[in-house]
Amino acid sequence: MDLLMPSTGLLFWMTIVFLVVLAVLWKWGFPAITKMVKERKDYIDDSLRKAHEANEKLAHIQQEGESILQEAREKQASILKEATATREAIVAKAQTQAKDEGARLLTDAKAEIENEKRQAIGEIRSQVAELSVKIAEKILREKLSADDKQMDLIDKLLDEVSKDEVKSDVH
Repeated sequence: MDLLMPSTGLLFWMTIVFLVVLAVLWKWGFPAITKMVKERKDYIDDSLRKAHEANEKLAHIQQEGESILQEAREKQASILKEATATREAIVAKAQTQAKDEGARLLTDAKAEIENEKRQAIGEIRSQVAELSVKIAEKILREKLSADDKQMDLIDKLLDEVSKDEVKSDVH
């Protein structure tokens, strides 16, 4: 019967102990827990913002690459138009001389366009590869055993990559 109906003294002391534990937790435990949860939320929000900024930078780099390719295409078209006009003018003077001169100009124009295109693509690829290698190298150097260390490393790497981009743009 004692299991179903505990004595009033036991109930009294259990209630006192429960209230003391609840008071201690209420005073020191719960504020610490809510503070840690809020700090973690702020940290995650900040990390998401930084990731969004990194995505925007990557999109900007891709846009620049596309504009460089478009510019090369436009230049190719203008050079081809100039070569065609030159060829037609020479054909009017002498057909044999015009064929030789037109072929030479067309070959030079295509080679120049191809070289500029290769340079533009190579430059973009080298920048992307350099950024990828730098990030991978730094990630492999760090010991990533905790989420805090991982997020600190990501923040640090984003800052370093941004600084390196600014330095490379200056040079």
